[in-house]
Amino acid sequence: MKKILLVCSAGMSTSMLVKKMQETADKEGKDYEIEALALSEAETKIDDVNVILLGPQVRFQKAQVEKVANGKVPVDVIDMQQYGMMDGESVLKHAENLME
Repeated sequence: MKKILLVCSAGMSTSMLVKKMQETADKEGKDYEIEALALSEAETKIDDVNVILLGPQVRFQKAQVEKVANGKVPVDVIDMQQYGMMDGESVLKHAENLME
């Protein structure tokens, strides 16, 4: 099972996107666990995930998260347009590309 972590300032605004990503993964028969957490909680999950995607509102924290991840997992920012449209399919594809 692959694990994808979405991070935002409070962990709530990404929960809708998580739902759409999970629906896409399930529809495609992929065994993914997708979770959203607040930035303050993300540190505790670094060792348990395959990729970390930051919400656009916390993109300024990317360097800090990369430092904590210490090269163990890829870290990137979700495209603002995909985030705004809650495009779970595109964001899932982005996460998959990072995990390859």
